[in-house]
Amino acid sequence: MKKPMPRLLTLIAGLVLAGSALAQSFPSKPVTLMVPYPAGGLSDVIARTLNTALAKQLGQPVIVENLGGASGGIAAQKVLNSPAEGYMIFQGSPNELVLAPLSNAAIKYKSEDFRLVQMISINPLAMFARKDLPANNGDELVAYARKTAASGKPMTYASVGPGSMYHLLGEHMSKLTGIEMTHVPYKGAAPAQQDLMSGAVDIFMTPYGKGPVQLAEDGKLKVVAALSLERQELIKKHPTLNESTALKGFVFETWSGYFVHKDTPEAVVQALHKALSEVANDPAIRGALEAQAMTVPRPQPLAALSKVYADNTSRYRAIAKAMNLQPQ
Repeated sequence: MKKPMPRLLTLIAGLVLAGSALAQSFPSKPVTLMVPYPAGGLSDVIARTLNTALAKQLGQPVIVENLGGASGGIAAQKVLNSPAEGYMIFQGSPNELVLAPLSNAAIKYKSEDFRLVQMISINPLAMFARKDLPANNGDELVAYARKTAASGKPMTYASVGPGSMYHLLGEHMSKLTGIEMTHVPYKGAAPAQQDLMSGAVDIFMTPYGKGPVQLAEDGKLKVVAALSLERQELIKKHPTLNESTALKGFVFETWSGYFVHKDTPEAVVQALHKALSEVANDPAIRGALEAQAMTVPRPQPLAALSKVYADNTSRYRAIAKAMNLQPQ
């Protein structure tokens, strides 16, 4: 006569079987790709470049949802408020998941509430300006900013919200140069770009793609400089801030990835990781994103991604602490 299986082993066996069944059935309905900014910005371009390919891998439609506000915090919180079943994927970066909670007292989540499933792009940054701003490199920009600050009308810089990376870049530039500048927050890159074209704001440091570059070539706005170490192919006729004397060493970039609620079942995380890895390896997707000035990193295993996310969280928290960023 067989002895009864201990209760713990029975429970473990049940969980394994449930996980296996979940992996086989996921997804059984459409998946939402949550973009934390309004339509028209670079984040939206990334999502709509790959959602069809991801749908093919998953065997279900992938619907892009745009929800701006609170430096991406509103969209991130909506993902957390949804069932942790993998049907809502957050397209984000340290900007929304690390910096936003440090700067906005209304945001209650922390970066550890999310799990990075795969990276999709490393995005260079550039400084764009209203078309008639009298500056074409870092030194001319600093000279202009110093002049306007002295006249009592500080230069304005746009961001995608208080505490966003682009807000911190403006604050960092102000502190480095000792020049007062005025922060103007927006819900996303698209409305910030609109105001830049209308001349309502002076500069905007942001990831970029073909769209803003074409607007610059059409004379609707201008490129002042890239924030990369070396000149960027898409804007190679323009200098880097690193080439200037006043802003030498002002070198930054950002990245985007796909996240889920940390409590999402492992079997579902594995299924999403496999699908997103296939998408990241798709030559057509890689080519489309690289044409937008992005670098598409090779897919990494989940353990490596956890380390990348943890390391980035520590780095951005250190920057925020050094700048005495306070939640408001």
